[in-house]
Amino acid sequence: MRKLRMLCLHGYHGSAAMLRRQIAPLAGDFGPGVELVFVDAPSLARGDFGWWHNGFRGWEDTRDWAVELLSTGPGVDGVFGFSQGAALTGLLAAVRENSSPPLPFDFAIMIGGFTSPAPQHAQLFGSKLALPSVHVMGRSDTIVPMRDSLALADRFADPLVLEHRGGHVIPGESAIAVPIAAFLADRARQLQG
Repeated sequence: MRKLRMLCLHGYHGSAAMLRRQIAPLAGDFGPGVELVFVDAPSLARGDFGWWHNGFRGWEDTRDWAVELLSTGPGVDGVFGFSQGAALTGLLAAVRENSSPPLPFDFAIMIGGFTSPAPQHAQLFGSKLALPSVHVMGRSDTIVPMRDSLALADRFADPLVLEHRGGHVIPGESAIAVPIAAFLADRARQLQG
């Protein structure tokens, strides 16, 4: 049986290496059947940071880069994002459902994410997204308040919403890790079957 591959998108001012460290406590519960693929935002190569800046400036470049990566790069089954990477994951889920053929991934996991209120994204969210999704948020998150993460979850038809007591972090506690591991096991069964 092949491994479930998940593309991992870091947060603002983050990097692939930083996300690898941040996700380690959580990923330890995913099991050996999940392979994580980490990438840097294309702006990091230019000495910049983030997937976009205020007002979603740079979104189009990131979108085009991500569409190219998902369409021609190493195949992935799902996308995981933290913070701004989670917001990007939500936008890519919307692009996926508005593309023909859809972008080739089958689930999304977003931790500490938020949704775009930008007018240029309104057409992407004309209806609830059918993509299976997990949304993790911290009750003490002062960077991305729970209401913003809940607004992102509300873009999806049947989101799995998980809360933890902490702030703007990727939690490794079993109350979060176990349901995500079960979600991934279910996705693996669906994709294998």
